[in-house]
Amino acid sequence: MRTDYLGNPVSVTSDAALAAVDDFIAGFLAYETRAANILAAADGAPAEPLLNAYAAVLWLLLEAPDAAARAAPYLERARASLDGANERERKVVAFVSAWSADDIPGALSVANAILEAWPRDLLMLKLRQYHDFNRGDFPAMLRAASRCLTAAGDIPQLHGMLAFAYEQCHLLEEAEAAARHALSLQRKEPWAQHALAHVMLTQGRIDEGVAFLEGVRDTWTDLNSFMDTHLWWHLALFYLSQGRFQAALAAYDEHCWTQSRDYSQDQIGAVSLLARLELAGVDVGARWNDLAGYLANRAGDVVQPFLSLQYLLGLARAGRPEADQLLAAIRRAALEAPDFVRPTWRDVALPAAEGLVAHLRGDYPTALLGLRSALPRMAEVGGSHAQRDLFDQIVLDALIRSDRLSEAQQMLELRRSLDPDGLPINQALADLYERLDLPVQAAVARERVARRREGHASRGSRP
Repeated sequence: MRTDYLGNPVSVTSDAALAAVDDFIAGFLAYETRAANILAAADGAPAEPLLNAYAAVLWLLLEAPDAAARAAPYLERARASLDGANERERKVVAFVSAWSADDIPGALSVANAILEAWPRDLLMLKLRQYHDFNRGDFPAMLRAASRCLTAAGDIPQLHGMLAFAYEQCHLLEEAEAAARHALSLQRKEPWAQHALAHVMLTQGRIDEGVAFLEGVRDTWTDLNSFMDTHLWWHLALFYLSQGRFQAALAAYDEHCWTQSRDYSQDQIGAVSLLARLELAGVDVGARWNDLAGYLANRAGDVVQPFLSLQYLLGLARAGRPEADQLLAAIRRAALEAPDFVRPTWRDVALPAAEGLVAHLRGDYPTALLGLRSALPRMAEVGGSHAQRDLFDQIVLDALIRSDRLSEAQQMLELRRSLDPDGLPINQALADLYERLDLPVQAAVARERVARRREGHASRGSRP
């Protein structure tokens, strides 16, 4: 019996099909473009169930309303070929079938069965973590990866998955250890690099984060658009904290918004970075209009609440009429979404969406009402805590703009405890303390701003 490169049994009937399976698994775990080769391989082998199931997976990861329709021909081929499939492959097809039908609880149940029997099926682990992440169930991510450790501890990507799960559970020491172990096994392990960047951002290790990511940039080769743009997004966040606004803008222009402009993850990364730049006081010019031209196709897109909220932000910021269409679609999802996710749409995504639109239209009391209602449960919509921090920043901006300065001071100083030298935070504090008639505190904050600027000027960094 043939096995894939991780040792899992496969029923493929040719060496070429096995090579395609291995290429997809390895490429998917490494976030490399070669994973997309599975489509041509499946088209050339319509009777190979595993090839076609994996091709369907790739289409479902499109994260778009038509993803299931695009996956359907491959899924049908996989189902039609099950007579030649082994038990693991039959379960893989069942997993993809449930996912395609938006039965995520059913898909997770199948994934559990696969991982219990074949704990070296790290592709299934990655997909299991993908769904857990989108539901904000970070302990489930950690639980699933931990159970594979005995069987697959030699695989660097497993330690990268462990690192990110630890980090999302706020177990930062464990996350750093797992990420560094992954990188000791394979320096080009982008998910471990990404997890370590999260740790450094969360701990306010800003200069160290810049040095780390810039030090591994040479490994960012052959990556898919999500991983490449997302690593640059993280680097841009470090630049923002340093006050290197032109470097952050350059990261947006030259890396974050240059690749798959129709893809969900590239779009939300661009939305998030532009919003953060503006909240830091940076003039982003006409970039919102350009971005919104691509977001316009998302006017009815409620595939995932976290994605929809950011599409909405971009459309509303650009003043596009599609923002109201998407808000209406979110309201429908709050009533009509599948049972397992409807409360999230109703109780979290909808008030957050209404708050975002109100903020962008200058109605700050309504913005605070909606966003503050959603924030305690915002993890349910998905996204990492670094990504969801954008909503906290918008609440802070609404507080300042509505002259609720005492509340803003509390929030800003708490944020400074996590990023003591952050230039945007300290600039905002200096301005806030002036308005609060606390000149001594304003002067101290301005001194921190000056030290941050002087530090980078002395090292020759771009401003």
